[in-house]
Amino acid sequence: MSKVMIHAATYADVRPAVERAFALFPIVLKGKKVLIKPNLLRGSRAEEGVVTHPAVLRAVVEKVESLGPAQIVVGDNPGLFGYGANEQCFEQTGLMAAAKGHYRNIGNDARSLAFNPAFAPRVSISQAVLEADVVISLPKFKTHGLTVITGAIKNSYGMLPGAQKAQIHKAAGTPQRFQEAVVEVFRLRVPDLFIMDAVVGMEGNGPASPDLRDIGVILAADNAVAMDAVMAHMMGCPPERLPFLQKAKALGLGDYDLAGIEIDGELRTIPNFKLPSLAGEAIAGNATIQAFLHSKTVLRPKADPSLCTACGTCVTQCPAEALSIPEALPQVDADKCIVCFCCQEICPEKAITLQ
Repeated sequence: MSKVMIHAATYADVRPAVERAFALFPIVLKGKKVLIKPNLLRGSRAEEGVVTHPAVLRAVVEKVESLGPAQIVVGDNPGLFGYGANEQCFEQTGLMAAAKGHYRNIGNDARSLAFNPAFAPRVSISQAVLEADVVISLPKFKTHGLTVITGAIKNSYGMLPGAQKAQIHKAAGTPQRFQEAVVEVFRLRVPDLFIMDAVVGMEGNGPASPDLRDIGVILAADNAVAMDAVMAHMMGCPPERLPFLQKAKALGLGDYDLAGIEIDGELRTIPNFKLPSLAGEAIAGNATIQAFLHSKTVLRPKADPSLCTACGTCVTQCPAEALSIPEALPQVDADKCIVCFCCQEICPEKAITLQ
């Protein structure tokens, strides 16, 4: 039976929850290489709730330090095309200071591995991931327009450096196939421990939504499927309806049946939690929205004129080259758009929605 911890926490007092996580899921770290991977979607302020909060990372780093590893590496690959923004994102979010000198740009050194040829024959994965004896993943409690939730399994997508994350988006072509691709990336190197920042979570059209919720807990597990199932239940989302969890279960990576998950703590559903506007409705069995999961013809990005500054970030980061700024606002070429959500994820002003 899998186990998931749900422990009360604040950012000012997160250490007891982290201590409890390591007590419930003990790992021998003495003399080993340990990689700690936060969720670093992009550069942002910690209070925006877009990335793993620095307080959570610092508490985990300090706990790992106390267990005597030979080496600690803290790193992630932001959802950007280039490698140069890695340090900048860590600095801007406060994660650089929280890493306490253990930060490494893990995008600078990668190894090619065979991958699922349905998406790409090979992918490059950060060498630090493959060299680590122990990988500790620190996902963030958030929604996602394509996968409905972005938690333990989706956090591993950041093990891929550079533009290939967007390229796999493009190769997948539809939200359904992208969910399958996420699981394929996850199983390249399954982390050993998951500690999720759910002190402040994100609802609505994540993973870069301005809609935050005070939840006040840290989750921990040694199985990502179980953790994501509990997370989905907390959001009011039946985990068995999520295609990426179905795929993960079919591959033997875990089970989302809550009857087979031991809960250490109190599991409750957050009242009136807002799921993504369209993808979230898919879990209710809506036939039209289910069709969206298998197509790329329903949604298109649209910029909010009250927020958009026409900075051009969405244009330069679009893997399909479907965006341009002919006038004051970005415009989309509907024939080129693959509905990958990259423009929404990367927009520094949170001005892009898919409608």
